Amino acid sequence: MNIFRFAGDLSHVFAIIILLLKIWKTRSCAGISGKSQILFAVVYLTRYLDLFTTYVSLYNSVMKVLFLATSGATVYLMYVKFKATYDHNHDSFRIEFLLIPCALLSFVINHEFTVMEVLWTFSIYLESVAILPQLFLVSKTGEAESITSHYLFALGSYRALYLLNWVYRYMVESHYDLIAIFAGIVQTILYCDFFYLYITKVLKGKKLQLPA
Repeated sequence: MNIFRFAGDLSHVFAIIILLLKIWKTRSCAGISGKSQILFAVVYLTRYLDLFTTYVSLYNSVMKVLFLATSGATVYLMYVKFKATYDHNHDSFRIEFLLIPCALLSFVINHEFTVMEVLWTFSIYLESVAILPQLFLVSKTGEAESITSHYLFALGSYRALYLLNWVYRYMVESHYDLIAIFAGIVQTILYCDFFYLYITKVLKGKKLQLPA
């Protein structure tokens, strides 16, 4: 544990809180990609199966339960409780184009060919692209509400901070994980354009707009 990883975890939790509050307070999931939320739920399910077999620390276990519970709650709110407000028409990204390549890649490139390791690797690859349906939705609608923009910024900050965590661990502990680093770089790159628009638009009180 170091300050960058801790800050990244806080940013991740903050993003989830923003999302859930947005849905619950407005009683609507408009502007949120249900497909991205399904992908994130799959990420946590495949990554945290070791919750029942491996104990690292109380902090680690609490975070795993938190991410599993909140991802399940988000999917429930979007596809059950507030289903009528979900924008099926614009949320049209073909997630099989993400799931299948990530699954195949996890079988080919992993640290160890075991069930748990392949599932963990799959979750790392999938998380790096899970936000694409959300960015695609924003692009199709042409704009994003401020609260949705805050959610995306917090989520992107989480990955950027985790990259700093890997740099720190390499410098201090001589430890690195090429799979996690590569996936983190890919995910951060996907957010770069959004980061620029967020800083130049949203923080100045303007609505974030993307070319359709």
